[in-house]
Amino acid sequence: MTVGTSSAPGGPRAARPPAPRPAAPAGLGIDPDQLPDGLVVADEHGRVICFNAAAARITAVPAERALGRRLDAALPLEDLEGRRWWQLTDPYGGLAIRVSQPERNLLLPGGREVLVSARYVRTGPAGPVHRVVVSLRDTEARRRTERHHAELIAIVAHELRSPLTSVKGFTATLLAKWERFTDEQKQLMLETVDADADRVTRLIAELLDISRIDSGRLELRRQPVDIGAAVGRHIQAYVAAGQPADRFLLRIQHPLPDLWADPDKVDQVLSNLLENAVRHGEGTVTIDITPSAFPRDRENGEHAATSVTVSDEGPGIPEESMNRVFTRFWRGSKRGGTGLGLYIVKGIVEAHGGTITVGRAPGGGAELRFTLPVAAPAYLS
Repeated sequence: MTVGTSSAPGGPRAARPPAPRPAAPAGLGIDPDQLPDGLVVADEHGRVICFNAAAARITAVPAERALGRRLDAALPLEDLEGRRWWQLTDPYGGLAIRVSQPERNLLLPGGREVLVSARYVRTGPAGPVHRVVVSLRDTEARRRTERHHAELIAIVAHELRSPLTSVKGFTATLLAKWERFTDEQKQLMLETVDADADRVTRLIAELLDISRIDSGRLELRRQPVDIGAAVGRHIQAYVAAGQPADRFLLRIQHPLPDLWADPDKVDQVLSNLLENAVRHGEGTVTIDITPSAFPRDRENGEHAATSVTVSDEGPGIPEESMNRVFTRFWRGSKRGGTGLGLYIVKGIVEAHGGTITVGRAPGGGAELRFTLPVAAPAYLS
């Protein structure tokens, strides 16, 4: 006779067999030494049975010295208050329902800080611990990011303080003593306030660009761009502002391929490169626009691109500084600025799929060259 099972809530149910676990795909075996993070595994007796190369690098303990030792001896961790971590957490004798330890900052001998998380592999729910799997990560990258953020905040605070102090001072003076000033004096003060407001706006725009570049959210609105005309507009603006016309030499090699790019972002790149050449360079500022080839991939070979080279006749960039030109806060001189312009330029060029390089111009000055592939947007392909 077969015994039926009730489907009513609370009634007896036949035990269902556990769902089969999917087998790992063949050939997916991974050597622990290939993992980017430190991996330490202890068996049911608390003895280390795995200590990969990253763990040895992070802890400065050779794997052969750690294997076979007790986990607390091979990996002596303390919390930030100096308490022994394994005594506090007691993975083998602690709560039977605990299956993990969340990532937190702990200290190795000598005070080196690491990020540690742990997983307790149990033989069953609330069963004894079969394995303790520990992940280690170096905190240097995080500290470097935190230092960059701190530097950014300090520079922004410094750069904002000067124009905001000026704006506050002039507006307060005008409001308090408006009748005492001539029209010329009022106009001069208001022009200064306007210029300082533009400076604050530019700084905020730079911060937004950095945020978008770092998070990969820089949006491009591609459309046909006449790169020669764009450069010409920048040169005309400098001439109108008082720069001699013969300081600029624009050379365009025709025919140029059709360039599809974000015109506002291209203008931003040109503005930064020309401003650097005018402010920090000397002599003639030469802008060369040439067709070029851009590597696509091995199968498709190369495709059309446009290159723009901006060079000057000044002292140039020292060789030892060239690998830092496109990093945050790099400044070529003591003439002010946030040091963020070329970092943003690199981010914009790379968002277009292009490249940018720095070198020495034939006349001895700095030479910055960016190349943009000219492919049309996908919806026109």
